[in-house]
Amino acid sequence: MTFAAPLETKSIRFRARSFVAFTLTPEAPLSAWLESLDRWIGNSPGYFAGRPVVLNLNTLKPEVGQIEALVAELGLRGIRIYAIELDGNTALEPNLPPVLIGAKEATAGLLMQADAKGRPEETGKAEEGMAEQGKQPEDRQPEDRQPEAPATLMVKTPIRSGQSVFHAHGDVIVLGSVASGSEIVAAGSIHVYGTLRGRASAGVLGHSAARIFCRKNEAELLSVDGWYCTAEEMEPSLRGKAVQAFLEKDTLRIAPFS
Repeated sequence: MTFAAPLETKSIRFRARSFVAFTLTPEAPLSAWLESLDRWIGNSPGYFAGRPVVLNLNTLKPEVGQIEALVAELGLRGIRIYAIELDGNTALEPNLPPVLIGAKEATAGLLMQADAKGRPEETGKAEEGMAEQGKQPEDRQPEDRQPEAPATLMVKTPIRSGQSVFHAHGDVIVLGSVASGSEIVAAGSIHVYGTLRGRASAGVLGHSAARIFCRKNEAELLSVDGWYCTAEEMEPSLRGKAVQAFLEKDTLRIAPFS
């Protein structure tokens, strides 16, 4: 008589990670919105490369057939849609990205920071859960956590071309210069004590009072709370000068700063 060896049981682990995704919110008329998007891409080529992008259709509210055409249009522009945010019980075709449920504005989590050599590094996942065999993830009791106070990220070395600093906690202070082809994205304000040649986006989580300050403006793009101005659109008199960028009645203003 032979006996089969017992199968080794292993726990099944379920992990969840949180990422910050950029959201595109098309508005009518769609043709004008796409033209504006094309201008942005033309001035900032590669901006969406490798970025998770969510398509928020709650403002546009297109028909189901129009969604596929829009996703294809964005794909031609190098924008890969990871998920679609849409209220209601709209059923989408299997070839379309999944519908996102329960999306929330990002409020915390330092996703990218500069290390001692100025290279951006990932700080890790924002949250993680696990379940052993026979135990569902929801059985785990949530922990009471106090919200973290807003923090300032100080980058003591120059930001080189191709580098990206994303700080979702508050302000970013750069003691050196920011090279062309690099970018700074901050929930709060951005302060550059050297020359700003790359892209700077402040107030990206809806902080309309955020500002951008730089000692020498050679920026490719300045943006506050989604309102932006490219190098081609800036007044020539503001190039090479100390400036500040801020919102005034839903208009991005760039003014001398001394």
